[in-house]
Amino acid sequence: MKRQLTLYFFLIPFFLSAQNNDSLVIRGIFEEALTNGKAYSWLDHICNDIGPRLTGSANANKAVDYVKSELDKLEIDHAYKQDVMVPHWVRGDKEEAWFISNSKKEILKVCALGGSVGTGNNGITAKVIEVHDWEEMTKLGKEIISGKIVFMNHIMDPKFINPFEAYGEAAKYRYSTSSKAAVLGAVAVVVRSMNVSVDDFPHTGAMGYVDSLPKIPTCAISTFGANKLSEALKNDSKLNFYLRQSCTTLEDVPSYNVIGEIKGTEFPDEIIIVGGHLDSWDLAQGATDDGTGVVQSMEVLNLIKALHLQPKRTIRCVAFMNEENGLKGGKKYAEQSKLNHEHPIAALESDEGGFTPRGFDFKGDSLQVKKVMQWKELFVPYGLHEWEVGYGGADINPLADQGVLLMGFKPDPQRYFDYHHAATDTFDKVNHRELELGAASMTALVWMISQYGLK
Repeated sequence: MKRQLTLYFFLIPFFLSAQNNDSLVIRGIFEEALTNGKAYSWLDHICNDIGPRLTGSANANKAVDYVKSELDKLEIDHAYKQDVMVPHWVRGDKEEAWFISNSKKEILKVCALGGSVGTGNNGITAKVIEVHDWEEMTKLGKEIISGKIVFMNHIMDPKFINPFEAYGEAAKYRYSTSSKAAVLGAVAVVVRSMNVSVDDFPHTGAMGYVDSLPKIPTCAISTFGANKLSEALKNDSKLNFYLRQSCTTLEDVPSYNVIGEIKGTEFPDEIIIVGGHLDSWDLAQGATDDGTGVVQSMEVLNLIKALHLQPKRTIRCVAFMNEENGLKGGKKYAEQSKLNHEHPIAALESDEGGFTPRGFDFKGDSLQVKKVMQWKELFVPYGLHEWEVGYGGADINPLADQGVLLMGFKPDPQRYFDYHHAATDTFDKVNHRELELGAASMTALVWMISQYGLK
């Protein structure tokens, strides 16, 4: 016992020295990000000089080339594009919608959901049936629903403190109501936007069809418009609703994930992935979703290079393509990783906006999670208090079966759904300082894993 205690006290200075050194490195990362970071200028170009980056579009291709060129400028060890075939859905002309009640025409703001079919040039006019969930719709049955437009007025529950929990509960109605309504003979579906706030900006997003069922046009209506339509139906349950949208799905097209890496000095085969998705919906610039995640991930490499840090394990940045309507980029990356017999150990995704950093979610085995949790106190001085077992991210989730620790960057969530998939998702909504604080937070965590591993 005496010998064990002697060894323990002998090692204390080394532990303290390592901890002090880690604190200094993390402090240096934050200082470099806040004084010389490049993320904000990269985001400016992606949003204002390129703009919306819907998968398969010319702008998505421009964004791929831009990110690749900027990674090349960092003079990292390797930057390249990874081939991936992606869906090509086109919105077409601006959607039109209105209802007529008591001879009065009320115009509503709507947008087609990604993947929806169009209505044809003449549009669709029909009576409206308002429901709030699938159970209510099913109880009404085919006799009432057939030939009507289903109005799914399911409200994101404002009682959730974290609005992502409300989104998780509500988003299924956006994705799957169309096929469920088609079974009952509906001719179209109008879904309340996935937004906690009440405003007049419709929010798009992916929806899916069951191939064996009729494909009926599906759109989102703004939360303000949803309230207006609901109120009108109380006074006139037989009002006529008109919808016209000209969207269509074309053949899949080639695109790319964009990848850059710094090789590890001691364990180069152990790979730490950090990424966001480069594609966006087409209604706005895709600043918050997910231009911020892409540039923060690029910034991780920039900060490591700028500070002349030497990671022991390989750090790889991935700008994924097609998260919004297919996840083809994330799936292709994981598939290629397996084919190449790579050894990814951790993956960190930023896809919840560029707001003030709060912490991280972790999903992995208990030993991996325990290892990273022991570093929490190093991050608390930077406002990163929320270290929780949770969800990693959509693009990195396909890596789960390779034993990878999945990590999600958690910024403050309260404003995210004001912009998510809507015309409001523009560069001016992103705060320079908050963006760089997030990039520094991600870099610090990636650095700690690169130095100490997860075993």
